[in-house]
Amino acid sequence: MSEENRFAFSWESKTQGNEGKHETPGSVTATSALASLAASQKKPPSSNPVEFMLAKVSDEYAQSVRYPPWSVPLTEAQAKGYRGNHYEPVVLPLENSGQFTVTLDKFRFTRGEDILVVASLQGPQVMGYSLDASLERTDSRDSAGSTTLEQDDQTGYYQGSLSSDQEPGDYRLLVEATVDGKPVRHVSSLTIEPYLGDFEGLDDTYLSNNNLVIPVAFSPQDPGFFALSAQLYNGQQPVAQLQAEKRLDRTSDTISLKAHGTVVANKSLNGKLQLRNLQIRQLPAKPGDRTHYAYGPDEGYDFEPPSLDDLRDTPAVNPESEQRAALLKQLADKF
Repeated sequence: MSEENRFAFSWESKTQGNEGKHETPGSVTATSALASLAASQKKPPSSNPVEFMLAKVSDEYAQSVRYPPWSVPLTEAQAKGYRGNHYEPVVLPLENSGQFTVTLDKFRFTRGEDILVVASLQGPQVMGYSLDASLERTDSRDSAGSTTLEQDDQTGYYQGSLSSDQEPGDYRLLVEATVDGKPVRHVSSLTIEPYLGDFEGLDDTYLSNNNLVIPVAFSPQDPGFFALSAQLYNGQQPVAQLQAEKRLDRTSDTISLKAHGTVVANKSLNGKLQLRNLQIRQLPAKPGDRTHYAYGPDEGYDFEPPSLDDLRDTPAVNPESEQRAALLKQLADKF
């Protein structure tokens, strides 16, 4: 069962909403501090375990603070982990090495979408010709619909669909089978989300203050604060994980993602770039409210960027992070 993706980035509204036009380029202080930390990496490993630990933490921290929290480099392994609405099939083991598997195409459904359910039963057991699937609210266990999954003669899979025209919230999907004359129940979870609005593509991209700015148009159903995340790709190569936060209403419907020079400059980026795996969250209006989710088109968006030659691989300026990195280095040097 797929769990909710949690990005390892902080949502800081003070870095958003200004559309990337007021950041200060890398200062001499930032460059000197990071250069000093980089030089310390060339020292031979210490025999003192405390010094070695502090030096390692200092080196890793110095590397991470090169990037602003809203634009960080992305590896292929991380890109797979950041898929926002991926459902991992849940496998229930049966006797004699059998398996009962249920699969959904995603785990968050916008209210009104059909919930396509596919199940498979494997093993030497005697199975029935159909399965019963039902949906119930997690909190109250009230029924929210049921259907029969019929077996496909060609594939052997059991298929059927349920309606998600229910109140937004958390639900349990129950699929029941008869195996060797005995009932077997498979349980997994999904979420029904309200309709938040529509993605309407990208506006023209441009460069500003050592950032490639990518304006994403989203027309919200209701005004509120929204957090957007997406992955920047060049062909099949992941480049960066981007995020931004902004209040949207009917007069303001664009959130600008920014790819900082540290993740774009001096890279062999050829041809068009792509924005993929777009996820937008409507943040709670008050404590206790739910966070709601919506997703961009599966194919993402292709765009032709402006010339990236003016972008620089200059560390982002964050005085607080620089002070922490310097303090870690000082502690390591005392041992």
